[in-house]
Amino acid sequence: MHPSLALGAAVAALAFSLPAQAVDTVYTTPLSGPAESPPNASPGTGFATVTLNPDLHTLRVQATFSGLTGTTTASHIHCCTALPGTGAAGVATTTPTFADFPLGVTGGTYDKTLMLDLASSWNPAFVTMVGGIDNAYATLVAGLNNGTSYFNIHTSTFGGGEIRGFLTPVVAIPEPETYALLLAGLGLLAGLAKRRQASRRPRGD
Repeated sequence: MHPSLALGAAVAALAFSLPAQAVDTVYTTPLSGPAESPPNASPGTGFATVTLNPDLHTLRVQATFSGLTGTTTASHIHCCTALPGTGAAGVATTTPTFADFPLGVTGGTYDKTLMLDLASSWNPAFVTMVGGIDNAYATLVAGLNNGTSYFNIHTSTFGGGEIRGFLTPVVAIPEPETYALLLAGLGLLAGLAKRRQASRRPRGD
């Protein structure tokens, strides 16, 4: 292969392979009473964002909520329902509630990172049910990816949950430098192809 063509192929191959390292996966959901099982008429609203880092086995949990009819008693991620976006399931994460989640309030914010390699980040019953922490991790990730895990906020008014929402993955957007390298590689290959075609054309007398 001609050296310049080989270089172009290498650049394109590198571009297609980026990013080589694992990237965070983000899951989000609005929280509401009608999304509960059974639905309720709570005026409370909220929004939850969960960020999974597969290299570090961490789960960053962020939430905002307001307008609850009762005061908060607990919050968890539940997994996994039989069908995406509907039904109820047991608690997967820390019991009796997320560490440092604001309790006794009708509105607030939360931001905490769980270490999924630690037993303290899990509901012991969930770990036992699925057969260990590694299986708990795999089960929760599968539930997040297929829409069968939900974020739930429990209150004094609704012990089973006042507002909740099923977490769904956000489509990842490649970094700008990945696009730039990809375009550079494809452009180089296109230019080399044109040059080769031109060199093969018969020349007039």
